[in-house]
Amino acid sequence: MEKYRELYEKTVRPSRKITDFLPLAVLLSLVVMFIGSLISMVVMRIPGVRSLFDSLSYSESMSSFMSDYALFFGIWLIILLVMVVFKGNWPMFKAFVPGRNGNSFSGFLMGIILGFGTNAFCVLMSLLFGDIKLSYYGFDFVVLLAFAVVIFIQSGAEELLDRFYLYQKLRRRYISPVVAILANSIVFALLHVGNPGFTVIAGVQIFMIGLIFSLMVYYHGNLWGAMSFHAAWNFTQNIIFGLPNSGIVSEYSIFTLEAASARNGLFYNVSFGVEGSVGACLLLIILAAVMIIRNRNKPEYLDVWAETQNKKNPENYTDNTDNS
Repeated sequence: MEKYRELYEKTVRPSRKITDFLPLAVLLSLVVMFIGSLISMVVMRIPGVRSLFDSLSYSESMSSFMSDYALFFGIWLIILLVMVVFKGNWPMFKAFVPGRNGNSFSGFLMGIILGFGTNAFCVLMSLLFGDIKLSYYGFDFVVLLAFAVVIFIQSGAEELLDRFYLYQKLRRRYISPVVAILANSIVFALLHVGNPGFTVIAGVQIFMIGLIFSLMVYYHGNLWGAMSFHAAWNFTQNIIFGLPNSGIVSEYSIFTLEAASARNGLFYNVSFGVEGSVGACLLLIILAAVMIIRNRNKPEYLDVWAETQNKKNPENYTDNTDNS
């Protein structure tokens, strides 16, 4: 029994909460997502709110599509509320506040560049291989800006749920960061199982991009960079190139896909878009490998729970934060 007790103590941290136990942490993240969605739906029923999207859209279906992205704002609200109400969660603010720790403006811009660059590369390969044909449709700056905002709300909400709330709860309980990094990436992939055209390859791709977002948080403390990467990836494929975003196609885009010409290829899947392709998986595996190799000698950028615990015991305090 003592042997198992020693193993247990080597696995968990003093700052742990019972709700940080992996199954409970995942369940709570789903509850947070559900409550946040309910809040959004209630707000959307307020007179005048839905008409805002109608005024920016060319059709009722486009308005509905835009508001579907905006519905994720409730997740932002509930997660921020959970952080404020429960005192034990206050250290999480260090990992969230924009402009502090790893959440620099340059990191945010790098996320946009990576999101656009990786997705556009997959689209370019699909075009070169003849798997898709695109036609220029045109653009409306106001509509593009509106989509950029609502897509960031949606992408940011998913990052707050997985790379912030769930990630930080698992980091608070488990000594090894691998638990938080892998578990939230798996949950992220599983949340997309119900999307139209989902395949095993699509699941692997979504897991890999979730892993990359987790590595951005772990090595650089760059939660907002993960948000901007996520948003730029979605915006590029859905609104710029008019391709499926996790199986869902936007009615509005700068370029439109000639659907009849589309075929499955190395960098494209007819049902799920570039996200369902082997090529996208390989590209993200390479990017993840580069990130791990480049940062292999770097410690975790910001371990808020170790820092908090050390400050409670000043005689044992050591600053493990790497601010380079």
